[in-house]
Amino acid sequence: MPTSSEETDDILEPASPQAVHIAEQALLGALLFEPTLIAEVDLEAEHFDNRTHGVLFAAMRTVSLPDPERHRENADWVAAVYAKARPQAPGLPHTYPHTLARACPRPDHAAAYAWMIRAGHTRRTLRVHADQLGRTAADTTLPHRAEATVAQAERLGDLLDQLAGQFAPHPGSLPRTPLPPDTVAEATEEAVDDERLLLATATGSPQTVTTMRWLTASDFTSALHGSLWRCITALVHRGAPVDTVTVLWEVEQAGLLTGTVTTRTLLELLSDTHGVPEHWGEKILHRSLLHRAGMVADHIIAVTDDPATTPYQLITGSRRALAHFTSVHTRYQRATTPTPPPSSPAARSRSTPPSIRAGPVPAATMRPRRAGVAR
Repeated sequence: MPTSSEETDDILEPASPQAVHIAEQALLGALLFEPTLIAEVDLEAEHFDNRTHGVLFAAMRTVSLPDPERHRENADWVAAVYAKARPQAPGLPHTYPHTLARACPRPDHAAAYAWMIRAGHTRRTLRVHADQLGRTAADTTLPHRAEATVAQAERLGDLLDQLAGQFAPHPGSLPRTPLPPDTVAEATEEAVDDERLLLATATGSPQTVTTMRWLTASDFTSALHGSLWRCITALVHRGAPVDTVTVLWEVEQAGLLTGTVTTRTLLELLSDTHGVPEHWGEKILHRSLLHRAGMVADHIIAVTDDPATTPYQLITGSRRALAHFTSVHTRYQRATTPTPPPSSPAARSRSTPPSIRAGPVPAATMRPRRAGVAR
């Protein structure tokens, strides 16, 4: 079993260190040579990937700067920095300042080393926020998962806004990292039931479809159900009659009838109406919102894990990924924001904050879950 000093050596001197680790050593070495450079370095201890390096940097900013002439003649200031950092880093070897000094090829390049450290911190911070977004969207224990997911996405967006001004744009600003393919949310029994009920109730109450432009075929877990929704909305938007027969005709014209998708199964599906379309549509969109958040997180993590991406590419790629979530969130807001009664002028002029419709539809319009056809 390795001793504590051996563990510290592995952390401070890894066998195959990343470039940012070398940059941290080089910067600290530069500051040991020229302590006055500290005033020109726009960094905080938290920007360092290696905790011990951050502790040393904080100590350098705490200990009074030495007289330049005396600093060239003795190592008193270096000893004071080591003594200040040692309580916070008990495993710090007394020879490590010499290691840092050897790691710095050019003290006058301290600004470049600091930029590399900030870039590394940006990469790690974006990854942490993206990982938190994905975990929030997948956390079924949260009482208000959609709201928590939206809040985390907004925090990620605020971070990107803050970072955007710190790194200059350059040609080829989009990352070239291969991204994970887009996926479809898992077609659970509940998801399939919700989609089937929406299709049936929308066929029975087509007048409501005109107010449900916030729902698209891409929100469905079943490609067939998405195509059926597209057929129903096409009829509604053309002003054509809508019932089980006209929808069946539209489905046939779209080439959706197959050996497993027959006229009988579709007629049975479209006739099984329970509840109201808006309720089922909101559940489908809620599921789509959470799934999209998970995909955004996966895309950002893939970009941040690619060391070939520049900080500006990280920001641009993350913003592009987050824009896909924003588009779904915008539709979700439209779906879940109560519409003021048209007869009330005061209600029309008042801005109503977005809210999630709580609770199920009335018991009289609900039906128990049961096995559906063509699932």
